[in-house]
Amino acid sequence: IFSLMIMDENILWATAVVDSRAALDKREEVQSLHCVLYAQRLNQSVMKRSEFLMQAEEQVRKISSDLRREIVDLGGAENIIELRMKKKIRNNTAAPKDPMDVPVDEFLEAAAQGKMEVVEKFLEDGGDPNICDEFRKTALHRAALENHAKIVEKLLDKGADINFKDRLDCRAVHWACRGGSLSALKVLQDRGADINVRDKEGDTALHDAVRLNRYKIVKLLILAGADMQIKNAGIAATEQVKQWQFDTKETLEKLEQMREVGLHGQNRQGPETANSNSRGMAKENDQCVSFIH
Repeated sequence: IFSLMIMDENILWATAVVDSRAALDKREEVQSLHCVLYAQRLNQSVMKRSEFLMQAEEQVRKISSDLRREIVDLGGAENIIELRMKKKIRNNTAAPKDPMDVPVDEFLEAAAQGKMEVVEKFLEDGGDPNICDEFRKTALHRAALENHAKIVEKLLDKGADINFKDRLDCRAVHWACRGGSLSALKVLQDRGADINVRDKEGDTALHDAVRLNRYKIVKLLILAGADMQIKNAGIAATEQVKQWQFDTKETLEKLEQMREVGLHGQNRQGPETANSNSRGMAKENDQCVSFIH
């Protein structure tokens, strides 16, 4: 029995040793397989990296070859530097200060409002200085009316027609006189504007100035050689002044008579009637003053 027990223990030990050895061999086999797989992946990675480096080197060689060929074609490195400098200067010169385009309506309005930057932008972009609205009123007409002498000069420098006619045949000199624009009129006169030209109603600039009581304008036109004998409806500018003086004198005399009648009426009538007459006189006075102006 004892011998059998010893034999069983030896068998168990031997079996355990065999199992342990088998497990160890299997683990070593798995590790060996992992090493092989890792080596294969590493080898593939190295090969891919090598292939990538080879492709990169080939690309660099191609670019270098093309660059050398371009340098030779362009006459050397110094010539390339010169060409690039010229291109940079050309790009800087061609770059617009403001990419925004100025619409025609905005340009015409800017001329009337004295906005020089907008006017200059429109003209620098190649805009027509003689562009007009539906009444054929140009930027020059508008600037002359509002006495923007600098804009008048700018427009004339850029080719604006100094004698451009609107629908009523009015020129810039007419609009300058109507606006009392002395500075603008001086610019127009210095630039050779025809100061004796007529509009469709037959009025010259002098007629307009006299009718609107622009005394400084009248003086400038006369000193500039305006023809004082040109007639419109049979009346010359000098006769127009006399007529205006007569009408003004007659109106003032009428106002004085009405004032005297009002004072006498207040003395003879009651307060209510006097107040009513005063209101009526005030209304007539307003009409007379309106006529004078």
